[in-house]
Amino acid sequence: MKKRIIYLLLLISGSGFAQQEAQYTQYMYNTANVNPGYAGTRGCFSALVMHRSQWVGLEGAPQTNTVALSTPLGLNNKMGLGVSVINDKIGPSDENAISVDLSYNIDTSERSKLSFGLKGTANFFSVDFNKTKIHNVTDGLLRQNVDNRFFPNIGAGAFWYSDKSYVGLSIPFILEQKYYDNDVQYVASERMHPHLIAGHVFRLSSEVQFKPSTMIKYVNGAPLQVDLSGNFWFNEKFSLGAAYRWSAAWSAMAGFQINDSWLIGYAYDRDVTRLGNFNSGSHEIFLRYELFKRVEKVVAPRFF
Repeated sequence: MKKRIIYLLLLISGSGFAQQEAQYTQYMYNTANVNPGYAGTRGCFSALVMHRSQWVGLEGAPQTNTVALSTPLGLNNKMGLGVSVINDKIGPSDENAISVDLSYNIDTSERSKLSFGLKGTANFFSVDFNKTKIHNVTDGLLRQNVDNRFFPNIGAGAFWYSDKSYVGLSIPFILEQKYYDNDVQYVASERMHPHLIAGHVFRLSSEVQFKPSTMIKYVNGAPLQVDLSGNFWFNEKFSLGAAYRWSAAWSAMAGFQINDSWLIGYAYDRDVTRLGNFNSGSHEIFLRYELFKRVEKVVAPRFF
């Protein structure tokens, strides 16, 4: 019963759904999702698939699947192109987002670059209230399903990077919108999420690197979200790390570089709030493939 009550609270907020960004712990491996300036900056074709099961054991908890492609463009790799498809489900809602990122970079020194990016996104949003298992509801809003409601959005970002450091500022979704059903009440809303990301790689020895990083995200009407993480990289083959989402969750992460092209990673989250009493944690796994790596001014392999 308690799990169903929490499920209902997750579904209903005010008079509609606040469709916010999908949550990621290993965002550093799919940075273009939050900053279009990242597209193409790895200097090779990159393909990533990622799955996240959040709050396992809680009915209606978020499930997120991502496919992302990225590649540099042009003889001098001055431009980048990224394409991603994200499916995000929570309770009766199902959202599919198709995004295209374009970036252009300039040299800021012999070993650093500044990349500017634009993002265009097509969102398709559905709600099937038959999945709520809520009976004897008189609110008309909860009886009217939404079928593939389309809404577009745009985003922008700047990403500065060298072979050891990076800083990025972005707004993946600039347009703040409310989406109405029958012109009466809104069933979904989109809000701006300014992001600040930063990290630096310290070489502790010839075999060990350490990268502390952070992501700060703000959205009006919600607490400031601060993610702090630290990852060790051993022999450029195996990574271990931990993260803390301020007043929300802690995470453990691991990754393995199978060969020059394939990288696999896993993360486990555990809530530190009362919500953690009603679920067994969150699981996230990804697989990345890279092809046609090029050695440039920025040294590869790069730990971000």
